[in-house]
Amino acid sequence: MRIKEIAGCLMFACACACAGTASAADLSSLTDADASAGLKKALDQGIGRAVDKLGVTDGFLKNPAVKIPLPPTLEKAEGVMRMLGAGEQADQLVVAMNRAAEAAVPESKVLLKEALHQMTWQDAKQILTGGDDSATRYFKRVTYAPLQVKFAPIIARATARVKLAETYDAVAKKAVELGVLKPEDASLESYVTDKTLDGLFYMMAEEERAIRKDPLGQASNLLKRVFGALR
Repeated sequence: MRIKEIAGCLMFACACACAGTASAADLSSLTDADASAGLKKALDQGIGRAVDKLGVTDGFLKNPAVKIPLPPTLEKAEGVMRMLGAGEQADQLVVAMNRAAEAAVPESKVLLKEALHQMTWQDAKQILTGGDDSATRYFKRVTYAPLQVKFAPIIARATARVKLAETYDAVAKKAVELGVLKPEDASLESYVTDKTLDGLFYMMAEEERAIRKDPLGQASNLLKRVFGALR
């Protein structure tokens, strides 16, 4: 199979649910550059939309699907903490964690786009047969660890600005007094980083499914022309 045909089929799998089989004549009307550009455009749109939705004020906090809750150990003690007068501190902590996530997410674009450019043909084959979130799973596999490293200092700076460490220490102290949390087990930075990444990849998967469901409804004329040939 020629490169343009492989790229076209891959783009189709990444960007829409398979609704039919393309004819060789239709695919042959596309240049290799068009097929490659169409694939990259589809995935680039998903990255951009996911990051743009999350990397703004309330992008995490007001979205129930990705909102970062108290760490499990603190969540279990939340009712008791509120009875002891620490409810406001718990609320402040939730807001601060989500603000930190919103500040970190925009920095993911560079690594995600690097992963897009580095995609191999073996990766393409896996995406082709991997289901409606296969592209997102590719990005998660390739970028999760480096994004953890990249997010950590960003979250640390963001939490310092909103006094998250101080707030967390106050809440954690109550939890320790109640015997539900050991100080050495508390790693808020790691918790917020992992939850931020969970939210990012969740949103990327949602955007990928949307593109697959309605590829011709996308804004790019190139996408419409490529998908038109593939339908």
